[in-house]
Amino acid sequence: MRHQAQTLLYFADGWRAKAIAAQQALHLDTVYDRRKHWQAEGFASLADKHRSGAPPKVSAAQKEQLRLWASQEALTARQWLTRLKEEFDIVMHPGTLAVTLKEMKFVWKRTRHSLKKA
Repeated sequence: MRHQAQTLLYFADGWRAKAIAAQQALHLDTVYDRRKHWQAEGFASLADKHRSGAPPKVSAAQKEQLRLWASQEALTARQWLTRLKEEFDIVMHPGTLAVTLKEMKFVWKRTRHSLKKA
């Protein structure tokens, strides 16, 4: 919101769009879009609009529980998903689980059956 307002203040001070884009490290089209939205909507253009996409599968409290489980023992993807289903009634794709764990700064690696080479 602050960056969008600063873009408009630069326009008000007489700056050119290319100079604003360079100053704020933005694409030129973004600078023009911000001015266009300001002219059409006024102050309502500064606030972030609703974004599309699915809501998060796991809440903050559930993430803390995941963190606790991870610190206690190493689990496979199936074990994680089973535990999530039993405890919170959450069904998710293993890829979504991996993304969630990566956001929490966990390293997600494949579990190997054996360390010996065949």
